[in-house]
Amino acid sequence: MTADSDFKKLVRARMAETGETYTSARAAMIADREQAERFRAKTLRSFFRDGRLASIPVKRRARVIVLLELLGAFEPGTDYPEKQVNEILSRVHEDVAYLRRELVDYGFLRRANGIYRLADEVPERGHTVTGEVPPDEARLFARATGQNNQ
Repeated sequence: MTADSDFKKLVRARMAETGETYTSARAAMIADREQAERFRAKTLRSFFRDGRLASIPVKRRARVIVLLELLGAFEPGTDYPEKQVNEILSRVHEDVAYLRRELVDYGFLRRANGIYRLADEVPERGHTVTGEVPPDEARLFARATGQNNQ
């Protein structure tokens, strides 16, 4: 399935939910995506300096943006022992234990028997977490992990 057909499905789902016309639902979704991209860019500018994380965001929504950015350091389908995950994360920030735990808690990395691996997809989010993650989390996850060209 292409990104274009996925977007059309999302527009139609919004139409069903809101009663908007296709044109207005599509315009609103594009505006939402543009706003989300501006927030992402601002967050990355605010927290990264010369490729390193200056500080870990306190606000969860910004923290998730940072975590999604960190995923680019991991290869899909590769197993990482904890020591290697720590080495990768230490390149961007000294608190590797916290970052590693957050990546696992948000479901971006899977952990089993001391081995870590990028998740294949974003986990389903419960209602308590949906406000913490960007509305385009799945798209950002796919982009960060190289799973598509968006």
